[in-house]
Amino acid sequence: MVSKSQIKLITSLSQKKYRQQHGLFVVEGIKGIQEFLDSHYTLHSLYALKGYFEAQNAIEIAEAALKKISFLKTPQKALAVFEIPKLSSEKEAGFQLVLDDVRDPGNLGTLIRLCDWYGIKTLVCSQQTVDCFNPKVVQATMGSLTRVMVHYTDLDTYLSGQTLPVYGAFMDGENVYRASMQEDAILVLGNEANGISSAVSEKIQHKISIPQFGTSTTESLNVAIAGAILVSEFKRG
Repeated sequence: MVSKSQIKLITSLSQKKYRQQHGLFVVEGIKGIQEFLDSHYTLHSLYALKGYFEAQNAIEIAEAALKKISFLKTPQKALAVFEIPKLSSEKEAGFQLVLDDVRDPGNLGTLIRLCDWYGIKTLVCSQQTVDCFNPKVVQATMGSLTRVMVHYTDLDTYLSGQTLPVYGAFMDGENVYRASMQEDAILVLGNEANGISSAVSEKIQHKISIPQFGTSTTESLNVAIAGAILVSEFKRG
C-alpha cells in the first residue's frame, strides 16, 4: 500500500526543483525499471501491481493507486524511484555531442538513445537544456540513460577549453555530404526554434548543414532527426 506522504513525494518529482531537492527521479514500466535495476543506479523505492518485481520486494499497489502516482496517461504495471547519481565532470575523448538549449523532453530522450546507439558515453548540455531526469525524458530514453552520462555545464567555458575541432549545425552551413569532417570532433546542436545561440556560435569553427532535396516548405528538420543524420556522417568518416 502506498501512503499519502509517498504519493506526495512521488508526484512532486515531476518538477525539477523537487528532483534536485530530494535527489530522486521516477522510472515507469517493466522494461525501463529493469534496465535501471541492472545498472549502476541506486533504487529508492519500487511500486508494482501484484505479480511484478516480487523478487525485488516491490511494494504491492492497486491500479487506482498507481494512477495517482503515474505521470503517464495510461499507467504501466510498475513505477520506481531511483537516486540521482553524482555526475562526473571528466571530458570524454573522441567524438562529443553537445546540446545548446534543447527544450523538448522527447528530443532529449531521443538524442540520449542516439548516443547510446553510437557508443557516445557522455552527452554535454547547456544549463538551459531540459533536465535529463524529467519523467518524459526518462521515458523517451527507453533505458539508454543507464548507459549515457548527461553532463550540464556552461558551454562557453566548456568549448573554450577544447582542443578538438568544433562543428555546429546551421541552416546555411556547408553541405554535410561534401564537407571534410574529423571523426574526433565536437558537434553542437541548437535550440528547436532558434538554433545555436550567438554566444556559442562564436566558438564554432565549422558550420555544417543537411541539404534539402525536396521542394516542400518545411522550414527545418527536428533536432533529434538532424542529430541522427549528422552523427551518422561523423561516424561514417
